[in-house]
Parts: sequence; C-alpha cells; structure tokens
Amino acid sequence: MSEMIRVDGLVKRYKELIAVDNFSMTVNEGEILALLGPNGSGKSTTINCILALLEFDAGNITVMGKPMTPKSYDLKRLIGVVPQEVSVFEELNVYENIDFFCGLYIKDKDERKKLVQEAIDFVELNEFKKFRPKKLSGGLKRRLNIACGIAHKPKIIFFDEPTVAVDPQSRNKILEGIEELRKQGATIIYTSHYMEEVEQLADRIIVIDKGQQIAMGTLDELKSMIKKCEMIRIEVKGVTEEDIKKIANAENIYHVEYDGKMLKIEAGKGNNVVEVIRVLEESGYRIKNVYSEQPTLNDVFLELTGKELRDE
Repeated sequence: MSEMIRVDGLVKRYKELIAVDNFSMTVNEGEILALLGPNGSGKSTTINCILALLEFDAGNITVMGKPMTPKSYDLKRLIGVVPQEVSVFEELNVYENIDFFCGLYIKDKDERKKLVQEAIDFVELNEFKKFRPKKLSGGLKRRLNIACGIAHKPKIIFFDEPTVAVDPQSRNKILEGIEELRKQGATIIYTSHYMEEVEQLADRIIVIDKGQQIAMGTLDELKSMIKKCEMIRIEVKGVTEEDIKKIANAENIYHVEYDGKMLKIEAGKGNNVVEVIRVLEESGYRIKNVYSEQPTLNDVFLELTGKELRDE
C-alpha cells in the first residue's frame, strides 16, 4: 500500500502552549485510520495542519507524496472533509447545497450534475432533494453534511465526529456509508468519542494526548499494551474482606470490587477465572454465575490517557 498522508515531527505552538509536540503519523491508501484523543489533545490542530488551514512551527506534511501547502489546490481537490458541526446553507435546499460544495471542485456542469445525483443516491436523500435543512431531522442533516463533503469523489476523506447526536438507525446508516466509501477506494481519517464505532470501522488506531502520539496499532495490538486483559464478574454472596484481599493479592489481579452480590475483578494475562474460582470454592462460597469479558477500546483509551475530566 502506498502512503496517502505522511506527517513527520509536526510541532504547532500557540505562544507558550505546545498544541502538537513532535507528532508523526502515516495514513496508507485504502485504510480507515482512527485518530483518538481526549479534548484538547491536539487532534483538531493536527488535522487542520494536514489540511494546510494552519501554519505550523516545525515538521513536514506530504499528501500523496507532495508537500501540502495552502496553495496545493491539486491536492485539496482530492480531499473531502465532513466536519463535526453541520456546515450547510439554510437558504439552499438539499440539492443546491450539495451542488454548491461540489462546484468548489468541479466546474463542468454536466459532470457536476452527475456527481451531485450520485451523492444524493449514496446518502439516500432523493425524496428530500427540495427540502431546506431546517425541515430535516438531525440524522438527515448529518447525511446531507456527508454528501456535501464527498460529492466531488475525493480520494481522502476526513470524518470528524460524524454521528454526534443522531439516532441508532441514522448512526448505523452513516457507518455503513463510511465502510462503503472505503470499498470504493477512499482513504479515511476518522475521529470519534464513540469507541464502539472505532472498534467497528478502524484498520489502525492512533491515540494522541498532549500533542504526542502515545499509542498506534490495530485494535488487538492496542489491547496488548495495557495491563487489564480481562474483566471477571462473579455472582456470589457473603465474601469476606479477608477473602477479597486474598483474591486481590493473587498474581495478575489488578483491582477487585465487591458490592455484596457481584465480585468484579480486573486481571492481566493468565488463567485468572480458574484461580479466582478455586479461591472461592476452597472457602466454601456458592457461585451463581461467572462472566469473563475482554477489554474494550474504551478500557485501552482510559488506561492510556487517564480518567480525569478534560476541558472542552
């Protein structure tokens, strides 16, 4: 696979604040790359630098092997952006909105007409072509936002939180559309705070915090980086403090909670369920049910970036 985007040693400062600190990444042709990070981690700044919307202090950015600059119009023609905020014109109807944004890149009227209709078909807005945005539901507005960003058939598409505040049906439709765009050959950079979406879509994941890359890899590779490898839940009554401490002190056990009915255990790699059950049975407890869960991307994200609240 060829590299579609390459970022080397990117640094962006706002006076004393270092928003992006020696950040590097690559995006390969035809992949969905998720860029994750807490609020204020540097994601948006990095993307705006890649799009040449911000000047940066150090580093190099290339798109399809060429330096990306504010005047790289040949490269910008190949890029689509679907922003988090719905960015359409309220005075234009659905068709006119898509036609306007497509017209920024495609001047030939016949070609543009064909592309606009293809975009409408893709997001299934045919019956709403003459509707103005204020008459559309939140999910339909999101689909219009996507159509405006992809109508010119970009090779690289940035999706920034495309499913915020939509119902499950609309979210599923949007995710299916993103997967279809990849099948059609698009390279996608995806940001979201919905970790289950990233688990479903992403080929690779980069976690950025405080302007630096702190982890990169597939979902399985990221899961292997953290201590927690298993969450064990056991329905059992009457476990004493002494036995809880015995379990907590066992090898590969990192955290134990007990509410009188459910024993919750965070564990690392190992034969943990068998060991915990052995301890409980030796002490004469009657076990009702046992559940074992593998870590989620949310677990990975919280362990890598911490659990403290971040400012918007």
